[in-house]
Amino acid sequence: MSRPQHRLRVLTYNIQVGIDTRHYRQYLTRGWRHMLPFPGRQENLDQVAAVLRDHDIVALQEIDAGSYRGAFLNQAQYLADLAGFPNWHLQVNRNYGALARHGIAVLSRLPPTGIRECRLPGFLPGRGALLLSFGSDRRPLHVLAVHLSLGQRSRMRQLRYLSRLAMHCKDLILLGDMNCAAWQLERNSGLIHAGLRVADTEGHSYPSWRPRRNLDHVLVSPGLSVHRARVLDHPMSDHLPVAVELDLPPALAASLAEPVAACA
Repeated sequence: MSRPQHRLRVLTYNIQVGIDTRHYRQYLTRGWRHMLPFPGRQENLDQVAAVLRDHDIVALQEIDAGSYRGAFLNQAQYLADLAGFPNWHLQVNRNYGALARHGIAVLSRLPPTGIRECRLPGFLPGRGALLLSFGSDRRPLHVLAVHLSLGQRSRMRQLRYLSRLAMHCKDLILLGDMNCAAWQLERNSGLIHAGLRVADTEGHSYPSWRPRRNLDHVLVSPGLSVHRARVLDHPMSDHLPVAVELDLPPALAASLAEPVAACA
């Protein structure tokens, strides 16, 4: 059966630059893989691409823009090509030149009509967000992809910043590695004021080999209905991917169906 015309499939996945961590000890024994190339990285990315293929919009964290550790492969472009996404955008947040170019990315089947790169506040630099717009100006869909800080104080500053952005977006999907539990987001006054709610997956995304924490989330504005939300059992990273199917209001679905000129 084909999916309803008004349904949108989104996914967020921290891919750990193609490293398939399977145990805590491997953070030490395989830590060198964050700095040096290894033979299995591209094969692991191929498996990641197979998971992305069934979705319309994908947010990726811990992705490399092309450096020595990844054989100078732009992982966003590689995954977009392999999974059949005509549109992709990557933001480099930590640029170590030829050694590593660390960032976040959004892949989409819809052409984005606007892309804004945001630098998130925090005590240490290197965190960012991508704000993309889709559809006509009359009823755009906004997608805000993020990777938040581990430290609570920096993360709270970042959530305040994101809440201010969200106030200007009628139809918004906020997704990414939030590095905090759903209940912490649900009690955040800024997100509450912006009307955002967490799509309940009833599962945990970290660590992938024995999930005990839900760090990866999709939040949506009031006009978007969650049809299904789940954590996918595809352990190609230290995180598991989170997939959400959304039912869109007819006016928004019509806006996304209109022919538009993609931004450069």
